[in-house]
Amino acid sequence: MGEAFRVWLRVASLSFGGPAGQIAVMHRILVEEKRWVSESRFLHALNYCMLLPGPEAQQLATYIGWLMHRTRGGLMAGGLFILPGVIALMALSIVYAKWGQVDYVAAAFFGLKAAVLAIVVEAVIRIGRRSLKGRPLQALAAAAFVGIFFFAVPFPLIIIAAGLIGFLGARAGHLAFTRGITHGKAKGELDGESLLGEAIPDHAHPSKERTMRVVAFWLTLWLAPTIGVAVFAGAGNVFTSIAVFFSKMALVTFGGAYAVLGYVAQQAVTTYHWVTPGEMLDGLGMAETTPGPLIMVLQFVGFMAAFRAQGPFPPLLAGALGGLLATWVTFAPCFLWIFAGAPYIEQLRGNKALSGALSAITAAVVGVILNLAIWFAIHTAFRATRHIGGFGLSFDAPVLTSLDVWSLILALGAVIAIFRFKVGMIPTLAGSCLAGAVLHALGLVVQTPL
Repeated sequence: MGEAFRVWLRVASLSFGGPAGQIAVMHRILVEEKRWVSESRFLHALNYCMLLPGPEAQQLATYIGWLMHRTRGGLMAGGLFILPGVIALMALSIVYAKWGQVDYVAAAFFGLKAAVLAIVVEAVIRIGRRSLKGRPLQALAAAAFVGIFFFAVPFPLIIIAAGLIGFLGARAGHLAFTRGITHGKAKGELDGESLLGEAIPDHAHPSKERTMRVVAFWLTLWLAPTIGVAVFAGAGNVFTSIAVFFSKMALVTFGGAYAVLGYVAQQAVTTYHWVTPGEMLDGLGMAETTPGPLIMVLQFVGFMAAFRAQGPFPPLLAGALGGLLATWVTFAPCFLWIFAGAPYIEQLRGNKALSGALSAITAAVVGVILNLAIWFAIHTAFRATRHIGGFGLSFDAPVLTSLDVWSLILALGAVIAIFRFKVGMIPTLAGSCLAGAVLHALGLVVQTPL
């Protein structure tokens, strides 16, 4: 356990770059370097985690920690994975809330949003190249994009439909759904000897009695704060809204932060008025620059919602409580899904129908991420939008005369840095922040309050 703690702490400290980067770090350390688990076992666990709502990388850490050291190993691995991000994003949220409207800080975030746009575009291309093998999967991605962008089809409905199509396609033996999904191959014979081996550990055999105990325990931990806040604060209180909204998000956040942020932004911006579109981009930029899952941006949203509420607490204390509440109800279910479901998933290694559902869901997620990229592009490059509705349509179109030329130039610069010169994510984000501050110093951009 001592060595495991050091390894998981190392994984947590290197968990930058979104789920792709985080999964790559875990693969290199756990499969190639430590040889705790084999390649096939690692990918089987990852396939299950990608089917779950919530951050797949954090759940993968929890799964492998559980495989190696039972429940305490899963708690250690999953908890350490998010702890650095919780601390870092809380500190950044406080800075943002206190000084985000200072000219130079606002100008830095102006540049940051342009870099985030480039990173999201890169995510679309990277995941699309890996996942869209064949016309059926490409058609699923296109249909998901059209459905969510132009017709506001609910995200969970898209995921359920895609999973059903993939499941049936795999059962029918269609090649597009039986290839499965690869997440990079390790070097060498990584399906050979591993510390865990290929047998199912004693604690990983499913038991109905154990499952019922696990479900009851983690449901209580997850929902008790939500019920308690609702009872003592009332239905209209901001903390009740945060607890209920993010508890619902924990059930529908399939595909990770990129895939669900469009829906979260729509609700947080237009329904609850907790943040503005620009602040949503700023929050994602902060989550990109800190270790841990990108879904940690929800902590920022919870912080800003409570910070602005007129309640009994000082604004910064209210913000901290709101952010931590959002984090709790977001991540507590992740442990439930793993500790309750993983023993049954261990019995399904090699199941083709499950791989087919995964292939289709990942294809649909590509379309949803493309929706997010375009949403970001519109709100980064244009100062105003207008809603288009009627005949089933429901989307925001940019007002062309509101084009922000410097935002567009910075976004193009970030795209060139990432795609042409292969500059890393952190240097691109830092360079874009610096560029925003320089443009402000030269008087080329004047930031209005965020």
